[in-house]
Amino acid sequence: MPKGDKVWIHYLKNIIASDSRSAVFLATYIKRNFESKDYTAFIELIDIQQYKVISQPQKVRKVIKERAKIPFVFIVGKN
Repeated sequence: MPKGDKVWIHYLKNIIASDSRSAVFLATYIKRNFESKDYTAFIELIDIQQYKVISQPQKVRKVIKERAKIPFVFIVGKN
């Protein structure tokens, strides 16, 4: 394989990276973005289990932290 070519691997949580160190960095970066105040102003959550749409930034941050591993809570852009 030529020096500039890399193999891209699809890791857990939809992370696509060329090596595991890059994947860990991207996963950490994405998690911090989801929890930041700036980013939560542009997203809302759809909770299918409780039939709710959560769009207030404070509540979005709280739900993301609490329900990180619970299924059926989807992050959606407000656009």
